[in-house]
Amino acid sequence: MTDTQHPTPPPLTPPRPPLLTRPLLLRFVSILGASTSFFLLLPVVPGYAASGGGGGGTAGSATGALMLTTVAGELATPALVNRYGYRAVLAVGLGLLGAPALAFTVSRDLWWIVVVCLLRGLGFAFTVVAGGALTASLIPAERRGEGLALVGIVSGVPSVLAMPLGVWLAAHAGYGVVFAAGAVAALAAIPTVPGLPDRVGASGRPLGMAEGLRTAELLCPAVTFAATALAAGIIVTFLPLAVPASAAGLVSVALFVQPAAATLARWLAGRHADRHGPAGLVLPGLLLSAAGTLLMASTGSPVAVVVAVGVFGIGFGIAQNATLNLMYARVPATGYGTVSALWNVAYDAGMGVGAVAFGWVVAGTGYPWAFVLTAVVMLGALGPVLADRRTAGEVPQQPPR
Repeated sequence: MTDTQHPTPPPLTPPRPPLLTRPLLLRFVSILGASTSFFLLLPVVPGYAASGGGGGGTAGSATGALMLTTVAGELATPALVNRYGYRAVLAVGLGLLGAPALAFTVSRDLWWIVVVCLLRGLGFAFTVVAGGALTASLIPAERRGEGLALVGIVSGVPSVLAMPLGVWLAAHAGYGVVFAAGAVAALAAIPTVPGLPDRVGASGRPLGMAEGLRTAELLCPAVTFAATALAAGIIVTFLPLAVPASAAGLVSVALFVQPAAATLARWLAGRHADRHGPAGLVLPGLLLSAAGTLLMASTGSPVAVVVAVGVFGIGFGIAQNATLNLMYARVPATGYGTVSALWNVAYDAGMGVGAVAFGWVVAGTGYPWAFVLTAVVMLGALGPVLADRRTAGEVPQQPPR
């Protein structure tokens, strides 16, 4: 009897670990609650503030206060998680995001609206940083890219649906209904928090924010992602103003194509990263984002605008998944809070700086040249990308101790 008659069976491939576990599904509830509460009120509060007689400056103060404490809270959250655990910080964040929403109706005075926005910004920071780190710990390392893409879809759907819904409700049912809905969305998720883990079962000391900011393996991907987020803030803020007034329908199509393309690209990038690693995707994500921004200079062509936002969306989705995945891969589980904070600060600060700076530039150059200059600025992140590829490549690294 020969070996060819009874060949040795090939080794069995171990099954992939499950992705949709009970804790992750519970976490999806708090993601949906926080995102819905935040985005439902985001376009409504500036109009509510301006309707009190303060005009555009009042509206800007409300949004500025919200983003100010969001970024400040994101920087402080890792230390709070290390001291009090995930559940406490996440529950407080949901409470601060939800309960103050009901207080908007007390007064339309600017100081009162700013105080409420400050509290809600802090709450949102707690939910995205503590929640983001907790989510990463619930996803198997072998499926991190796919898991983060799925989380992006869960958090992205409210951003697409809740913003227009909030504006519609404010116009047809009144501001009070919108504020009540935003409060309920966040507060209703709090009962799911006790079912989540409170601490990450991992050895090693926590990674502080100061050390994270000094760690090139984390800072380079964060800076690269911030460069793509610049254009994301610009598109949402200025695209309706950049296209001809007769093309109002074009804006709606473009603002649908961009997040749809980003969501699909984020999913595909995650699946690719699980098989080949995320580092090789950072450069294509940056280049596609810059190319899409450059194409937006053709604001007079409807086809060019739609193609531009589609190309940008693909690049932005790839950059979202690749940078976050890469940063998580380079730290132990005890550093997830710092990674979540750094990435979210890059996101929020990039969008905010992009929108403000673009407004200054466009006043002197017009929209086409402002988009060209934005693309050039984004390509400045090639330095960190190439430096990171030379020193780190695809090998997961932990920050120096």
